[in-house]
Amino acid sequence: MNKVILITGGSRGIGAATALLAAKKGYDVCINYLRNEAAAAQVVAAVKNEGRNAVAIQADVSNASEVTRLFKEFDKAFGRLDGLVNNAGILETQMKVLEMSPGRLERVFSANVFSTFYCSIEAVRRMSTHNGGNGGSIVNLSSVASRTGSPNEYVDYAAAKGAIDTFTIGLAKEVAVEGIRVNAVRPGFIYTDIHASGGEPNRVDRVKEMVPMKRGGYPEEVAGAIVWLLSGEASFTSGAFIDVAGGR
Repeated sequence: MNKVILITGGSRGIGAATALLAAKKGYDVCINYLRNEAAAAQVVAAVKNEGRNAVAIQADVSNASEVTRLFKEFDKAFGRLDGLVNNAGILETQMKVLEMSPGRLERVFSANVFSTFYCSIEAVRRMSTHNGGNGGSIVNLSSVASRTGSPNEYVDYAAAKGAIDTFTIGLAKEVAVEGIRVNAVRPGFIYTDIHASGGEPNRVDRVKEMVPMKRGGYPEEVAGAIVWLLSGEASFTSGAFIDVAGGR
């Protein structure tokens, strides 16, 4: 039976690249998306073109009840879960902390932190060997911003990703005995359209000289680290972080 993974925010960027690479490696894939149904359908078609099964399910993973629905629909489509990629996340317009509103903070932490908790809880329930599951792997998407703090731009986003780092370590220790590995990838300076949300779509080109490798990265380069952590090749790796940020 093919292994099955669920990727949140899987219709574009890093999520879409991960879905395609996972399909090439033999996984069936569930694509979660928020709004862009057409983009999700394109990813599903690309996965199927690799000879693997794929389904797209719309859900706002920052909402606990929608996460419950997402996983129920996932169960009907696949019946087993072997891996979760917590990729969904947002950032908002660049600004200093003093300018940030309570609404903005709620949105950023809900989309980046709460979603990861909600989805991981559902995944552990299904994968835990203590619950009759087969074990599995969770990969969280953090950011190098969790180390740099992203001053004057995205301190809220950076703080949210710092929470993801802590969550990764804690959950990894809790569920190791249940056959589940939990790791994180910390991308940085990647060419995706998330930068447009911050008001600077060409941000990577502006900051790439700060990167030791003097270039931005690509979603496919991040996907390689994610899929490796999902795989049996990383069977003794848990609570670990892979930085994909050109040496930054």
